[in-house]
Amino acid sequence: MPTSWNRSPEEFHKTYIANTDAFYRLGNSGLAPELDKFVTQCALGLWSRSAGVTQEHVDMANMIYSKGQRSPSWMLWTLTSAVCETDIFMPPIFFWNLAESDAKRGTVASRTFIRMVTNILLYLAAADDDVTMDEARYITEVIDKLTAICDASGVGKGKEALNPMDYVTSTEASFLDKNPPAVQTASAGSTAAQNTAEEQAEKPNFDELMEQLESLVGLEEVKKDIKSLMNLVKVRQLRKQNDLPVAPMSLHMVFMGNPGTGKTTVARLMSGLLSAIGVLNKGQLVEVDRSGLVAGYVGQTALKTQEVIQSAIGGVLFIDEAYSLSSGGENDFGREAIETILKAMEDHRDELIVIVAGYSGPMQDFLSSNPGLESRFNKYFWFPDYTGEQLMKIFEGQCKKNGYTVDEEASALAAKFFQALYEERDENFGNARDVRNRFEDMVSRQANRLAQMEAPTREDLMALTMDDILDEEDRKLLEEAEETEE
Repeated sequence: MPTSWNRSPEEFHKTYIANTDAFYRLGNSGLAPELDKFVTQCALGLWSRSAGVTQEHVDMANMIYSKGQRSPSWMLWTLTSAVCETDIFMPPIFFWNLAESDAKRGTVASRTFIRMVTNILLYLAAADDDVTMDEARYITEVIDKLTAICDASGVGKGKEALNPMDYVTSTEASFLDKNPPAVQTASAGSTAAQNTAEEQAEKPNFDELMEQLESLVGLEEVKKDIKSLMNLVKVRQLRKQNDLPVAPMSLHMVFMGNPGTGKTTVARLMSGLLSAIGVLNKGQLVEVDRSGLVAGYVGQTALKTQEVIQSAIGGVLFIDEAYSLSSGGENDFGREAIETILKAMEDHRDELIVIVAGYSGPMQDFLSSNPGLESRFNKYFWFPDYTGEQLMKIFEGQCKKNGYTVDEEASALAAKFFQALYEERDENFGNARDVRNRFEDMVSRQANRLAQMEAPTREDLMALTMDDILDEEDRKLLEEAEETEE
């Protein structure tokens, strides 16, 4: 019996946009990439329970994208392969955060999200004009797991989602039941070869990444240490290829330094470099802090941390301000996150690299807080504060990148200011972040100045002048620094 949920791909996309736009008004439009990825993963799991994967499924998969996001480019063979490789359903990190936010603010956006996802999955299940029993069970599993998070987090009750079992139209066996993995593997040799070729084609270019590393302002010791590490890893790879013994080596790292010193940028380059030479098979960087790992209720932290770890398999898990995981005392849930991460480092030692980062002192305390931490991290990188001259170079890079010019007089003033900013720095000094903030302030002052002009020229729109460089507070800082010198 045909289902009432069947829609054309174009109609489904309009519905998807309407639902996601409504949700973003409750939640955050910045969630669009994560939400699209989540729905796609749900679709793969759902269709592994369908009677078969058809062109209708491909057409629907290519319509799973929010407004302003890039449309996918699935083909029948790539979608079929992805459906065969689908894993168990795991709630996404952004949903944990959404539920915790609801609990604190007394809102129910996470409950609204469950209803929205239920409807979208019913449309996707009906791509072939049938909703199978197995598909309905899968949607129910998604609803139940998301609802459990809302209940455990203390989110208020909301309108219930639809019951997928009410819309079953077929009890036909699922695609995977009819095509066991062994058969699929045997008949998918060409697909596997094409996937391998695609992965190889998409491998990052080692030389280009090293050039990007070299182009970073400062960090000379960091660059030197990374080059040495890459040489060591390359030689290990060659020894393996020549059947020579290779001693075990941990590639988990500690990045120590103040905010804005390039730790995240270097971690991203590091993940690409390790992928380029074959140590990591994907090379993605998953960046989290305590809020992305620790939940507010007993038993949730391990699940939340495991979800993050799964998304980082094949790449690098970068934990910023990692010391905050051990700063809450013996009964703090951060300890549970640490134990979960340590287990993953052992279980996935050949496919996951963990980089922990933060201030030097607190990081030393963090590493000594658990016996397993110090033994697993043996590569340390120190990120020093940028000097005044280096801050100026970062500022010049911001100007060039964004199409702004600075005359000699304004440039000299900016150089003096950044030198003063460095010399007068305290524990709140933000390094490159301070430069970016100052640059944005300059652009804002320039905009206010140009708004008074009747018809600013192209040159006017590009030029940052003496009047744009400093505000009153910055001028005071510069004057105090000059008085100190005298």
